[in-house]
Formats: sequence, C-alpha cells, structure tokens
Amino acid sequence: MVETAAPGTERRRLRVRGTVQGVGFRPFVYRHAVALSLTGFVCNDAEGVLIEAQGPEPAVAELCRMVLECPPPLARVDEVRTTTVAPGRGDDGFRIVESTGHGAASVPVSVDVATCAACLAEVDDPTDRRHGYPFANCTDCGPRYTIVRSVPYDRPGTTMAGFAMCGPCRAEYDDPADRRFHAQPNACPVCGPRLRLADAAGAVVAEGDAALDRAVQVLVSGGTVAVKGVGGYHLAADGTDAGAVAGLRRRKGRDDKPFALMVADVAQARRLCHLDAAALEALTSPRRPVVVAPRRPGAPVADGVAPGLPELGLMLPYSPLHHLLATRCGRPLVMTSGNLTDDPIAHLDEDAAARLGPLVDGVLQHDRPIHIRCDDSVLRSAGGRLQMLRRSRGYAPEPMRLPVAARRPLLAVGAELKNTVTVAKGPTMVPSHHIGDLGHLAAYTSFLQAAAHLCRLCGVEPEVVVHDLHPEYLSTKFALDLGIETLAVQHHHAHVASCLAEHGRTGPVLGIAFDGHGMGTDGTLWGGEFLLADLRGFERVGHLAPVALPGGAAAVREPWRMAVTWARAAAGPDAAAALGRRLDPRAPQVLALAERHDVLRTTSAGRLFDAVAAIVGIRGRVSYEGQAAVELEALAATVPPGDAVPYRADVDMTDGMLVLDPAPMIGAVLDDVARGRPPAAVAAGFHLGLAAAVASAATDLAGRHGVGTVALSGGVFQNVVLSRAVEVALAGAGLEVLVHRHVPPNDGGISVGQAAVAAAASRR
Repeated sequence: MVETAAPGTERRRLRVRGTVQGVGFRPFVYRHAVALSLTGFVCNDAEGVLIEAQGPEPAVAELCRMVLECPPPLARVDEVRTTTVAPGRGDDGFRIVESTGHGAASVPVSVDVATCAACLAEVDDPTDRRHGYPFANCTDCGPRYTIVRSVPYDRPGTTMAGFAMCGPCRAEYDDPADRRFHAQPNACPVCGPRLRLADAAGAVVAEGDAALDRAVQVLVSGGTVAVKGVGGYHLAADGTDAGAVAGLRRRKGRDDKPFALMVADVAQARRLCHLDAAALEALTSPRRPVVVAPRRPGAPVADGVAPGLPELGLMLPYSPLHHLLATRCGRPLVMTSGNLTDDPIAHLDEDAAARLGPLVDGVLQHDRPIHIRCDDSVLRSAGGRLQMLRRSRGYAPEPMRLPVAARRPLLAVGAELKNTVTVAKGPTMVPSHHIGDLGHLAAYTSFLQAAAHLCRLCGVEPEVVVHDLHPEYLSTKFALDLGIETLAVQHHHAHVASCLAEHGRTGPVLGIAFDGHGMGTDGTLWGGEFLLADLRGFERVGHLAPVALPGGAAAVREPWRMAVTWARAAAGPDAAAALGRRLDPRAPQVLALAERHDVLRTTSAGRLFDAVAAIVGIRGRVSYEGQAAVELEALAATVPPGDAVPYRADVDMTDGMLVLDPAPMIGAVLDDVARGRPPAAVAAGFHLGLAAAVASAATDLAGRHGVGTVALSGGVFQNVVLSRAVEVALAGAGLEVLVHRHVPPNDGGISVGQAAVAAAASRR
C-alpha cells in the first residue's frame, strides 16, 4: 500500500545560492523548520544549500520567507529558487543530512570572521571549559576561507579534518539548540589545536597556556615574537617601546613604512586615534580590518611605529589568541605581516621557521594548518568616510555583482604590484585576497596558488584569461602561457572599470586615472590619464604633459631624479642643474640621460608628486612605494585649505587632446622654495593647484563629450587632500563623482576592472 501525505500538505524544494556555507545556515534552517513542525532535510552541496520542506502550506511558506528575508547575520543570499515537488510520508522529522560534492562548485566561501562576544566571554570566564583557549569559535565566528580546502564546506574539507571532536564538543555540534550546532571548526583544549612556543632555533620551549605566558614575557621585555594567526604569521613587538620597534624594523628590513598596531579594546584605540563613527564601525565589525585614522597628539606609542606620519593603523583582536595576547600585554602591540619587506606573509610553519626564526626571539605557533594565506585588510578613515586600501582578510573572497554578466567563465590576473586575481562566472565575480608584488618569487608562488585555489572553490574553469597590456608583467606572461583565449586590458581602463564595477555602472564616464604608471596603447608609460570610458572600451581624451623617466625603476626609488627632470622641463637646464647640486651629485648624469631622445617618457601623476616632495626637501629617496607622496600629503594636510595659495597649471587642447601641463606649478614651487616659503605651504599650494587644474580639465572634457559622471581611480586618489578638492570642485560644476569605497583605487583593484571589461566584451 502506497502512503500519501495528509490533505493540505505541501512539499517545496529550495535551492539557495550565495554565501550560505560556514555561516550557520543549515542550523538556522533546521531550527525554524522544527519550530514550524515541518519534515524534510537541509544539506550543503557544490551549489550552495538544498532544502526540502514538507508540511502545511502556511508553515512551508513561512520557512521560505525566513530563508529569503531573515538569513543568519553572516549569510548573503543571492538567489532562492523554489519548486513544488510531490509530498510523501517517508520523512522522519526534519534533518541535516550529509553533504554532497557532486557537480561543479559554485558556492561562495565565507570570509574569516572575528571572534564573537559569546565566545570571548567563554575565553575570559575562569569557570568555562574554554577558559583561556586560543581557538574558541562557533557558527557565528572563526576561521573560514583560510582553512577551506574544498567545498561543500564541511569539516573533512577543511584543515580541521585532523582534529576528532571530543564527547562534549560532539554533543555541542549535534545539539540544534547549541550555537555550535554544525560549527565545522568547533574545538576545545581537549580535542582541538594547541599552542606552542618555539625558540629562534625551532625548539619547543613551552606549550598551551605556558607558551602564551612566555610569549607575553618576551614582548613586555622588549623582544619580538612571530605569532601564527588566522591567515598567516605576524611579527609582534611592544608598540610603546622605541627600542623594540627599532629592533623589529632592523630585523625585518623595513626602514620607514608604518606598522599596524593591535589594541585590546576600543578604549585603548580612542587613546591613540580620533575615531569617527565610520572608523569605529569598521574597527569593531566582524571583518576586523586595520583602520588608518588620525593620531591624537601625544599618543603613547613609539615614534618609530609610523615615522613622520599623522595617522596610525589600528586593529582590534580578531581571534581568541590575539585577544589573549593583547589583554595580557596590556599595551598596543605592533602586529605587522610576518615577512621580510615585499615578501608575502608566511603561513606554513616550516616557511615561518626558516624565514622568521632568525628575526625573532620566539615563535608562537599552533598545529591548525592555514591552507591559504590572507593578510590583514586595510581601510583609511578620513572625514567620515572609509576607503579600502587593501582588500584581504574579512573581505575576501566575498563575491561582487558584475554590472554585465559574463557569458563565459574567466580569470583576471591583475597587475604586477599589489596583485590580486578575480574569477567570474555569470553575474558574479570573486576577487582574491591581497597577494603582493609579483617580482618576488615567494609572491609569485602565492599568486599561482591563489589563482588555482579560487578557481577550484568557485567552480570556474576559465575559458578566457584577462591580463594587463604590459608584456613584462609576470601576470601577463602567466596568462599568455595558459594556452587559452586571452584578452589584454589597458591598465588605466581597468582602473576606471573597477570604479564602475564597484558602483554597478557600465558607463560612459569621464575616468581620471592617476597612478605610478602603466603601459599605454602607444607603448609609452601612462599615469595621468583622462579617459572617456565605459566597460567595453575607452578613448584617451587627455593626459598630463609627458616628461622623461630617467633610470626607469630607479626614478621610482629616487624621487630626486624626477625633481631635476621636472625642474628642467619647467625652468630650464640651469635651474635643474642648481637643484641637482642640492639633491644629489649624480644629477648631471641624470639630466644628460633625460635629454636623450630614446629615454622612457611618462605622464605619471605619481612621479609628479615625487618630484615636488624632493624639491621641498621631504625626501629624495624612498624605502617603500609611494612614501614621498604620502609624506607630501601629510605635510599639506597641516595647512587649512583657506590658507593655501594654489599654484597654476596650463591646460591646452591640441588636435582634440587635452594636455594638463604642471610646468608652471613646478616653476612656482622652485621659486617659493628658494624664497624660503614654508614647505607645508608649498605642499598645500601644489595639492590645491593640481586639484583645481584637474577639475577644470575634467569639466571641460565632460562638457565636450556629453557625459555627466566622472570616476576617480588609481593609487594617487588615495590622497585625501587631492581627491576631496577634486570631488568638491567637480560637484560644484554639477557633475556626479564616483570614488572607490569597497575596491582599492590602487593596483589591488586592477583584476576587478579587468574582469568587468572582459564580461562586457563577452556580451558583444
């Protein structure tokens, strides 16, 4: 006899896509289904979450509504497809069933999430079995992306596979009423990962809580400790101890680039920096980025943390281990990437022992493997707004919507510096975590791993690989060696496209792309560009006046070279020679090189900032990318805008091409420096003068070409003084202005722009 369902019974199958694995989605469905007296099942699979629910029609409809409108806090539901299927009597209540991995993966993996308040309360509670445990987590928090090897997201597919849960942990995992119900990284001191402290030679000297105490002793005594976190190793030191910070700089080979600080709580953060509402929200969010904010006068940190800069980068602890370290040390801790300068962050224990062991007084590590390295994300707070500078842990690999869906799966491989990769399929793209500068072998190896891992997790078998025009970029060479169809996207078009994609736009816009440099379609190095652009293509309608780039990469490391080159262009060879005598004895040779017809030439806005920084005496050589420009901006920011006198630039049209020539500005800068005008006043005048010229040029071009929207992109627009002045002027002219918030304006956003351009090209 065939059993049939009761009259009025309905059974629906729900296919849920989005970020729905590793975020407590199945327990959420289970609890509500049981409360509604439904039968059926829920499971993870390669596409997301599959639900079949059976019961009275109103109860089934209510579950469908909750799935769509009220998912768990960490979930992001992109699509719910519902079909009605024949009801039956075979279900025994509602169950979470074993996941299936059949089919191509297409489910986004959740980002790593900071420890929730409930787990921290257990860690701090002397009566709790997880008291002082550095790896407490639940369905609402903990590692995700960095421990996932494969999807569906279940413990066997993570680096927790080797840890068998003890009885109490298994009971929590199996209890629908417990917040650790089906929490895949669930663990405790009995069955989970364990802490150990090794000395510089790799010998284990303490384990468990004793390892933590010994590490704290090293830090408060002025030593340096390598700390294995969620996405890799940090190098930690006492941020209030000038000797400790100087020692860390010496060991790491990092002369001036600012260090990030980890503070125990918001109160400690407020003692160091001015935090507006946006900065505070980001700092305390589950994503836990580094937030760069204005430092308070007399902030109790060593000068060497951020030499010469008016801001500090702060973050709150995002794992129980970091929480325990910060609270037991009781002072701000430098928490910088565990690497030598320009190498990727170390994440494997053997690599950390080899690369970091010689730099530190102890290595605080644990036995939970990190599958994919993921550095800290960095946001900058200024004037009530946040700008993404580095999109990584806590944000990657969060999907983004493509303005135009891709017809074919694709891989975008980004630029050479600040590399990221992006995969795209259909209406969705997934940018990777920050990878770094590919000129270093370890970073290139990380690039290969990230591209393969992201394709595997997202179920993307690329049919098209998208790359930069520059033939010498390692990412370009990788793309050309894959043996599949390629698409080259001009560097500055990719910048503008990344801004369009972030805002869900297709264009057209007038894009202003100011950066260090990128290969232009004419074979020269562009870097100060006005582009009439949409996602399908662009027309170069304006640019900064080109000048020589004497020495190529050497001119990037030594801004004095650009100073004498611009001085020659603005005021002639005698003025350039006089400046050169002040800046560097090699100036005559550099000026001779600049006069050659075969020397590289560039329209770079970044190199223009370098030139002014060197002329005013800020810096003739840099120890990290953009240092001269960053310090020039910091100096300009000390002058109220109303007190600054902007310098003038020339703007001319020649055969339909606008050329913005900063030569008059450079001439005025040279004159004012010679007269002894304060460097801050010169820096402010340069910023406001350039902003006025850019806004005037953009307004003219927008009118000529009939567009009402301007997009600002490229690393130079990380400069708040410049970008704000340009925005205000353009808005005053009645133009809409698009700026970056969630995608870095620097080369970290290039792969996003490449993917958006390629997706639009696929629709032709």
